[in-house]
Amino acid sequence: MVKQDSSVNIQLLILDADGVLTDGGIVVDDQGNESKRFNVRDGFAIRAWLATGKQIAVITGRGGLALRHRLNSLGVQHLISASGPKKKVLEDLLQQLGIAAQHTAVMGDDLPDLPMLKMVGFPMAVADAVDEIKAVAKWRATKNGGHGAVREAVEFLLKSSGEWDKAVEGWG
Repeated sequence: MVKQDSSVNIQLLILDADGVLTDGGIVVDDQGNESKRFNVRDGFAIRAWLATGKQIAVITGRGGLALRHRLNSLGVQHLISASGPKKKVLEDLLQQLGIAAQHTAVMGDDLPDLPMLKMVGFPMAVADAVDEIKAVAKWRATKNGGHGAVREAVEFLLKSSGEWDKAVEGWG
């Protein structure tokens, strides 16, 4: 794993949904209702990240309300779903938030995430990402998507910047 350079000031963390926040599986019942499974430790990490005053967003090519409900419960304001080309969506979001790409981390798992990873200061991959994503990542989780990879990434970023203790104080 690559250590984060302390001069890199990550202010925005972008996550893909399926394959990063989930294991990539999609459950569809007989009535066509879709559900997803999320890792509670990833949820804690997202809340810890937000507690530092940093921004987080989820950019996903799929739609659906399960993700929106989960992100609402965590306090995530920025969800771009059924996004189309993710690079353009990320460019627009960076402009809207006034955050430079060099101060942004993206965590992805599959080829639609590749353009975003190539344009940010700190590209990250889940352990079970495709080879093309792993090849551009500066940091790779030891856990698969949906199994605590986001928690691992957030902990790494916040510990690297000296903000982990501040982010989790008061939770115990």
